[in-house]
Amino acid sequence: MTTDRSIDIQDVINAHPVSRYQAMVIALCFLVVAIDGFDTAAVGFIAPALRAQWGVTPAQLAPLFGAGLFGLMVGAFVFGPLADRWGRKPVLVATTAFFGAATVASAFAPDIGWLVALRFVTGIGLGGAMPAAITLTAEFCPERRRSSLVTLMFCGFTIGSAAAGLAASAIVAAYGWQGLLVLGGVLPLLLVPVLWALLPESPRYLALRDAPAARIAAVLRRVAPGAVPAGARFTGLRKAQGSPMLQLFQDGLAAGTLLIWTTFFMSLLVFYLLSSWLPLLITTAGFSLQHASLMAATLATGGTVGAVVIGRLMDRFDPHRVLAAAYLLAGGFVMLLGSATAQPWLLVFAIFGAGFGVAGAQVGVNALAAAYYPTASRATGVSWANAVGRTGSVLGSMVGGVLLSLGWDLATVFSVAAVPAFAAAAAMLAKGLRAPRMPVAAPAATVKLA
Repeated sequence: MTTDRSIDIQDVINAHPVSRYQAMVIALCFLVVAIDGFDTAAVGFIAPALRAQWGVTPAQLAPLFGAGLFGLMVGAFVFGPLADRWGRKPVLVATTAFFGAATVASAFAPDIGWLVALRFVTGIGLGGAMPAAITLTAEFCPERRRSSLVTLMFCGFTIGSAAAGLAASAIVAAYGWQGLLVLGGVLPLLLVPVLWALLPESPRYLALRDAPAARIAAVLRRVAPGAVPAGARFTGLRKAQGSPMLQLFQDGLAAGTLLIWTTFFMSLLVFYLLSSWLPLLITTAGFSLQHASLMAATLATGGTVGAVVIGRLMDRFDPHRVLAAAYLLAGGFVMLLGSATAQPWLLVFAIFGAGFGVAGAQVGVNALAAAYYPTASRATGVSWANAVGRTGSVLGSMVGGVLLSLGWDLATVFSVAAVPAFAAAAAMLAKGLRAPRMPVAAPAATVKLA
């Protein structure tokens, strides 16, 4: 016996508790993002060792930070539309392999010029992997828990960043800066075959691309056993016309897109200014490299705690107000950093608070972007928001060198660094007023199970 029944894919996911299969998808994406965070943060933790070994100045280190982040921007711009065209899984697997190989190659750079070039190549892969992981996670999550689960998955980035600091305190001293990069490259290469074997494609993406209905049903039955009868038809998908890039500005999405981009730009500017230059600033204040690495790792630790708390609050309250409050809190803690260097406990507290607000809210705004865009352009929407944000991260990573060269005191430096956090708060409040939810787009697609 078969039935002829219409089933909305998202309704199936919403109607059932999170299964072990969904938890596996989230865990695999978590691992990708954790290694992404490790490799992204590693360059900040090896900077003092590079300065000691090669005698480079802060101004010469600035292009090293900027090259990797510029690569992240390029990768996000390129791979987001490819994930909407070719699928989330193949792009995620390919970019993970790409940045792993490039990170290993970076460990063998003979001078600062080669290292800058290889960090740019590494960044391309990193920039493509993260949005694909966010998109895939979001499309396997029930809507009532989407923010919590996406932010929980994305905690991998801040945990990976913190792990880079902890690893640097031991590995750089024992094996040099090359050892940290080798570790950061081998880990994703080991993960690639696991991703290929276990990671499924998004059922929403499969339906949108007219994949065989039996393939879609097979994935959904792993998510919710018994929920998909024979003869079912899958509905509830919006097929938009034109390229995914143009769709970001159609059907009422334009205002929200611009405000999301503003938030990403400001948020990543201040985050990468802190993560790139904190170890050097702390050593300048008189602390050892080992203590500086451990203190700077507190930024990512605060971000992990902040992401979990902020994600849960976003599922319960207006996410725009939650994010705005987090960025306001972050700005206050960033300003506190300038006067906290004389007291180690206060400095650690301020770094933790800055991470809680900046990194925690950055994770949350990724979840907001994933919920804002429809399936047809979700990967592009998330990745292009990240790409625009990367322009801010490039600026943030390089402006630290400029601020240090001006000879300003730390209180002035961190007061300037707090301004983008306040701007991000204003953008989130404005989006909540102008474009609070995803608008209804084109007609639904239907796929019948043969």
